[in-house]
Amino acid sequence: MGDTATNTGTSTATSTGTDTATGTNADRAAQVVERTLRDAELDFETPKPGHFVVKLPGTKKLSTTCSLVVGAHTLSVNAFVVRRPDENTEAFHRWLLEHNTRLYGVAYAIDRLGDVYLVGRLPLAAVTPEEVDRLLGSVLENADGSFNTLLELGFATSIRKEYEWRTKRGESTRNLEAFTHLTRDLGSPSEDGPGRG
Repeated sequence: MGDTATNTGTSTATSTGTDTATGTNADRAAQVVERTLRDAELDFETPKPGHFVVKLPGTKKLSTTCSLVVGAHTLSVNAFVVRRPDENTEAFHRWLLEHNTRLYGVAYAIDRLGDVYLVGRLPLAAVTPEEVDRLLGSVLENADGSFNTLLELGFATSIRKEYEWRTKRGESTRNLEAFTHLTRDLGSPSEDGPGRG
């Protein structure tokens, strides 16, 4: 009985101290994240304290939306990459798993619908401007940089159908140029069609 009372007292004291430290760490981490985003001149919103939603401009994707949430012990990162594949699912998922071993700070994951995200966690003590910048760079590299590869793996048929549809209507196929090896046998769009040049 005495031991129990002693343990309880110790636990309460430790818990109180941790709560105070956690609050301080979380506040500091949130300030670091906000300062880093501002210094990088990135567009972001703060839906609630400690929660940042930032748009990372890309080259293959127009942008990647990334959520940074400061929790009690960690900074969590979550960014949508692409919806679930239409086809070739096994090869698509194999590619994600194989590339997970090469990523820094984040990993590919799927939700219950099969949509693909990049997720990661960083201890609050490790949150520095350099580390946040490195984490955002990893998100951008692996969401934007891998985008066309993932589209080719999981959406080749849709890409071909989209190309055919646009070609028949004389519409621009410029944003499908990265997939010419998939559409080469479908013929070229009309030179005098709208949106060309």
